[in-house]
Amino acid sequence: MVYQPDNPLIVQSDRTVLLEVASPAAEEARQLLGRFAELEKSPEHVHTYRITPLSLWNAAAGGVTPDEVLEGLRRFAKYAVPDVIRRDVAELMSRYGQLRLVRKDGLLLLEADDPVTLADLAGRQAVQKMLAHPADTATGELQDSLEIDPDQRGAIKQALLKLGWPVEDLAGYEPGLPLGINLRLNTRAGRPFELRPYQQQAVDAFWAGGSTRGGSGVVVLPCGAGKTIIGIAAMARAACRTLVLTTSVTAVRQWINELLDKTTLTPDEVGEYSGEEKEVRPVTVATYQILTHRRTGGLSLPHLFLLSREDWGLIVYDEVHTLPAPVFRATADIQTRRRLGLTATLVREDGREGDVFSLIGPKRYELPWRRLEKEGYIAAAQCVEVRVDLPADLRLDYAAAPTRQKFRLASENPAKNQVVQTLVERHRGEGILIIGQYLDQLSRLSDNLHAPFLRGSTPQAERDALYAAFRQGKVPVLVVSKVANFAVDLPDASVAIQVSGTFGSRQEEAQRLGRILRPKTDGGPATFYAVVTRETRDQEFAAKRQMFLTEQGYDYRIVHADQILEVLA
Repeated sequence: MVYQPDNPLIVQSDRTVLLEVASPAAEEARQLLGRFAELEKSPEHVHTYRITPLSLWNAAAGGVTPDEVLEGLRRFAKYAVPDVIRRDVAELMSRYGQLRLVRKDGLLLLEADDPVTLADLAGRQAVQKMLAHPADTATGELQDSLEIDPDQRGAIKQALLKLGWPVEDLAGYEPGLPLGINLRLNTRAGRPFELRPYQQQAVDAFWAGGSTRGGSGVVVLPCGAGKTIIGIAAMARAACRTLVLTTSVTAVRQWINELLDKTTLTPDEVGEYSGEEKEVRPVTVATYQILTHRRTGGLSLPHLFLLSREDWGLIVYDEVHTLPAPVFRATADIQTRRRLGLTATLVREDGREGDVFSLIGPKRYELPWRRLEKEGYIAAAQCVEVRVDLPADLRLDYAAAPTRQKFRLASENPAKNQVVQTLVERHRGEGILIIGQYLDQLSRLSDNLHAPFLRGSTPQAERDALYAAFRQGKVPVLVVSKVANFAVDLPDASVAIQVSGTFGSRQEEAQRLGRILRPKTDGGPATFYAVVTRETRDQEFAAKRQMFLTEQGYDYRIVHADQILEVLA
């Protein structure tokens, strides 16, 4: 057996890959794994990745070959790569592209390289009900294509993915009503504007030359890398009526401001569709919340028709990892529209990454966070976990509490308040966000620090005013609930202090770090603090929350609250 002790990877036959963090080649190996594997555990010394069918299919859709995967593993592995891994990688990746949805003579057809595989799948109950002529499969004759009910274009992709067979959708798209959208050479303020190289590459990868292989898929880039700009450039390339879906009214208005600032669109051509405004225009920007809003006592979703009512040529799903289930279901019915998903992480805590792959499209473009940091496109960041003891008078309450209540008790540990005050004082003069899950905890911090508190019930006008004051430096410290997790542009925030979170949500941790990654006017770094209660459920979930960022190459420095100023000096 070949043994290369200096290499950082141990590849195991159950498709797990162990990465030794201390190895000089660990960072290069981490970047390799990020292309085709998922991080599962990330303690201090050895990180565990898993090679999954979906991670391999996303890699294949992005042009990665089985030979590239296996050669990369071989180059960094301590021991020989097991034969079963060689077979699994080759077989699973070869499945992408074997099944194709195409349109011929007005019919939607499912084509296959192997008629026997197609016959086997056609006999499955989940597939049969989506065929236009299910009786045709009972003849026993092998066929190289089957006609699919056009209304089942999304559902057939979901069903076949669950059976272990990804479908490449080459059936094309309706063009939508044409709309001239040109990018400006200068913003309205007169500043030069052009796409960064990676932004242009992302648009090109999504569009794929206008071929049937382009026009649907996901672009994965960190917060602050300009995903909105990529969406706008894709709209200019498509030149058609466009619907943009995003997470909040604040994000809607940021999109509208960017569209008017960086394109030739006029205010009459761009509309807001939210709980406050109902404007349907050639470019309409809507919130997920309004699409999933139900009337009191009603079962219907009266605004969801917006997805299909207009002749959209492109639908942009901002923060696609947050897509609600009703929007997934509606998206399955509108597969004839081009679809662009934008996100910082494809991680979904509900496990529906497969639905993103099937209904929005595969991952088309991604760059490591650290690479963009190295090139100066996002701020350099350090992550610090500050561990706080649970006060003696709360330890018995914690021990006796039900499991779910333990997490909240530890998260709201009052000893965290002093740590936050110490950190705020240490970073005086910088833009500081204090972020948490529990409103009572955040309200107390707001009172103690004499800092404004922005929460879900804060009126939109007040939110906008607080964000503006923070950007201008008039409000140096802002306390925010989870409403600020997504799509909030706060370029001068350089410090985030997280006091509580949504259990082990990796995507939330990534989004919260993202709030401070936009490049600073002074070129300075960003600092992300996670304040957790030691030896409790809070600490256990903190380890899970950090996994995605660890995969991106961020290390959490762990310090105890009593030593924080000394250690961080």
